[in-house]
Amino acid sequence: MTISLVATSHGTDVPAARVAISALVDAVREAAPHLDVHEAFVDVQLPSVDTAVDLVDGLAVIVPLLVAPGFHVRVDIHGAAERAWVSAAPTLGPDDRLTATMLSRLADVGATRDDVVVLGAAGSTDAAAHASVDVAAQLLAAAWGAPVEVGYVGGTGVPVADVIARAASTRRRVVVASYLMAPGFFFDRLAASAADVVTRPLLDGTTVDPGLVSLVLDRFAEGGGQLDWSSVNAPHAVHR
Repeated sequence: MTISLVATSHGTDVPAARVAISALVDAVREAAPHLDVHEAFVDVQLPSVDTAVDLVDGLAVIVPLLVAPGFHVRVDIHGAAERAWVSAAPTLGPDDRLTATMLSRLADVGATRDDVVVLGAAGSTDAAAHASVDVAAQLLAAAWGAPVEVGYVGGTGVPVADVIARAASTRRRVVVASYLMAPGFFFDRLAASAADVVTRPLLDGTTVDPGLVSLVLDRFAEGGGQLDWSSVNAPHAVHR
């Protein structure tokens, strides 16, 4: 019986972001050749997550390639997971492996404990998303050894511009740690902020941190534990 991993990202029309996300999916395929790995999206790109799970032959686990829950998880991904042969895994964040990647990015820009570090996140109006990002900031602060505030680009929550302005009043260098999956609209807004330095997103090219690959596979395993194995022999619509 085939169990498919449906790696589902937001979708984007930014070529660099498409390359970065697809590189992660390809790295997962390479690390787990026994799995049938599909790429799907909740917006902008095709196939949609609904189409992708209808095309699988067997059971499927949707793994959101998203750092936090929100509208698309609650509506698109959970809606697709209502099918008997499908389950949805948790989002990638918060997780120590994302923290490790952000620490690596901070090291790349030469950040020190004399800097003010701000976690820069995509905007959301979802309370669960804010709670998840707050935990991510706490994990980064614990690993970094200094407080880390959260600033958002868009949505609700404290705007990153306000956090940067407050931090700049200390006359210390302000470094934004990007809590974003890939380049694109939100990263461009972070890059255009008044921060002294903005780190690269979690994915920014064809090279993928092995920790992110293991994170996707662990989320797949978590989602697999929620599968309804009684649906194995139940027919479902497959469009070839």
